[in-house]
Amino acid sequence: MLRSSSIQMERVITSSSSASIPPIADLSSPNHHHHLPLVLHRLESCKSMQELKQIHASVIKSRPLQTQLVFSKILSFCALSPFGDLHYARSLFRSIQTPNQHIYNTIIRGFSNSSKILEESLFFYREMLDYGFLPDNFTLPFLLKACARLRAIREGKAIHVHAVKTGLESDVYVKNTLMRLYAVCGEIDAVQRLFDKTPQRDLVSWTTLISGYAKMGFPKEAIRVFLEMGDANLIADEVTIVVVLSACSKLGDLDLGWRIHRYIDENKVRLDVFVGNALVDMYLKCGDVEFAYKLFEEMPERNIVSWNSIISGLVQQGEFKEALVMFRRMQAKGLEPDDVTLVGVLNSCANLGALELGKWVHLYVGRNRIKADGFIGNALVDMYAKCGSIDQALEVFSSMQCKDVYSYTAMIVGFAMHGKGERALSLFSEMSRVGIKPDEVTFVGVLSACSHVGLVDEGRRHFEDMSRLYHLHPQIEHYGCMVDLLGRAGLLEEAEEFIRSMPIRPDAFIWGALLGACRIHGKVKLGERIANHLLELEPERDGAYVLMSNIYASASRWRDVLKVRKEMKMRKVKKTPGCSMIELDGVVHEFRMGDKSHPRAREIYMMLDEVIQRLKNEGYVAQTTNVLLDVAEEEKEHALCRHSERLAIAFGLISTSPQTPLRVVKNLRVCNDCHTVTKFISKVYEREIVVRDRNRFHHFRGGLCSCNDFW
Repeated sequence: MLRSSSIQMERVITSSSSASIPPIADLSSPNHHHHLPLVLHRLESCKSMQELKQIHASVIKSRPLQTQLVFSKILSFCALSPFGDLHYARSLFRSIQTPNQHIYNTIIRGFSNSSKILEESLFFYREMLDYGFLPDNFTLPFLLKACARLRAIREGKAIHVHAVKTGLESDVYVKNTLMRLYAVCGEIDAVQRLFDKTPQRDLVSWTTLISGYAKMGFPKEAIRVFLEMGDANLIADEVTIVVVLSACSKLGDLDLGWRIHRYIDENKVRLDVFVGNALVDMYLKCGDVEFAYKLFEEMPERNIVSWNSIISGLVQQGEFKEALVMFRRMQAKGLEPDDVTLVGVLNSCANLGALELGKWVHLYVGRNRIKADGFIGNALVDMYAKCGSIDQALEVFSSMQCKDVYSYTAMIVGFAMHGKGERALSLFSEMSRVGIKPDEVTFVGVLSACSHVGLVDEGRRHFEDMSRLYHLHPQIEHYGCMVDLLGRAGLLEEAEEFIRSMPIRPDAFIWGALLGACRIHGKVKLGERIANHLLELEPERDGAYVLMSNIYASASRWRDVLKVRKEMKMRKVKKTPGCSMIELDGVVHEFRMGDKSHPRAREIYMMLDEVIQRLKNEGYVAQTTNVLLDVAEEEKEHALCRHSERLAIAFGLISTSPQTPLRVVKNLRVCNDCHTVTKFISKVYEREIVVRDRNRFHHFRGGLCSCNDFW
């Protein structure tokens, strides 16, 4: 007979067993039968519930087979095997008149491992206590692991109390699972206290503490514990090393990474695929791309995580073309990309302006019925926006069922880049209506949107609302956006006063924004003063020198231009060369100023000559103030013709059919003359030309630009 409490609880549990199971006789009487070894063998090799039920039926018919061992094996299969059935296990358990400790542990473990609600395994645990059984060092870890998986800290703490009362807290296995529970639930102080109270610490104890610190965002503490573990004469295994390398990646400390790599070699830690992946990831995030690539090539075994590590790492290091090369190699190996791969590829496409490949990824997502929400949906929005297809970005955004702050931010930043300030602000207002709180990056997009279309009052208001309404502290990027907004609008004195009133020290980004405004508005004296601030912060960077050269050249102060160039030469500062990319048929072609390395260079320059001649017939006159040398006008015009975006556009004209849109990505700001030339080309050649420069997008159609010449 089952106790009444058990019968009552059985009514609470939904009855959905696969078969009705008759009560089983007292299992304590060992009446062995000569068929027993055969039954045990069949249970060991059982691979399905159908086969299990046949064995169970045989056992029910033969009383001598009804032993503790047999029913324990049947229950273990139902509760623990991947081929099992928890409903059947529950019914079988209820038919046992005198379940013992092992049987309770089995049913508790089965429900703890399942995706069932935690309360069911806790119910069996409470029933076990009612029957007078005490938990052992197997019972509690099963429950604690379930609590950790479900982040059920309240229930976990209750079990912790039981561990203390029963004296099991001192058991190293129980202690380790308790530490893991608190680590998973983010209570790192509790993990450290448990660790400190543990007289016997094994490798799992150390690894759990290290992992807890690493996952909670305390990589320095994780490394500290790892070093202490070495002092305790314990040698890390592969699991520990993967966690330590992850902490090192977060620190970006290459010297420390080398030390850990030497530790692996010196202590003969097995270099399996997981350690190899962690090493590749660490070297990439610490900036040693070459060695990471070498390690990857030498790995005897590679899985999808290996490829994701190298692709994502290359993306983080700005090696977007190399990331796409690795992706194509991965495809050639026959490996199917997962979500992480696709996000990495989409990020590369976004930065290279590789729209065709980005569209292929979108089609792949659709064909494979991958939900275009979350990371993939956000990456698609970002890719389309950065590749110049803002309408398609909006289409993806609108189709997303689950939008978060990152979705809205990607779309707002996209609108800002395309000069659609009003639409960016409208979408920002929608965020509040749907209850999504903006973050700091959202406000960078909002303020950039105001800056790109000259919405000064709106920009001021949103900057104030950051702290007043949303309790977000403006960062240096937000102050930079405000300086850029005021400077572009010609409010240079207000911009300078704004910088003086900043609660944080202005950096090169801030002074650079104001110096850029001086260039736009031809403020030479103010520019000189601002350039001195910028040169104090970045004496080896080319930004201040180039901007001042532009300012002097616009004012025809050629001696000052030469003086700046001599200063650059003396300090060995090199101007960042202009670089433009255009994607055709899935291949990204890259051009630099004056580039003649392209296989079709001769045709490209012939097309440039034709373009200039046709534009002159339309009334084009070169704006030679952009050329930084005091040379003849003809030479200046020749220098302008060699700008990288013109080479990319000329290549697009000779490589595509009429009226095909052209998309170009440039690493620097488009100069005034190239902007004018591209407007003329869009009209004369009847082409839509989309150019993404360092600051924003320019959509050229019919001789006009979407920026309205305000950039």
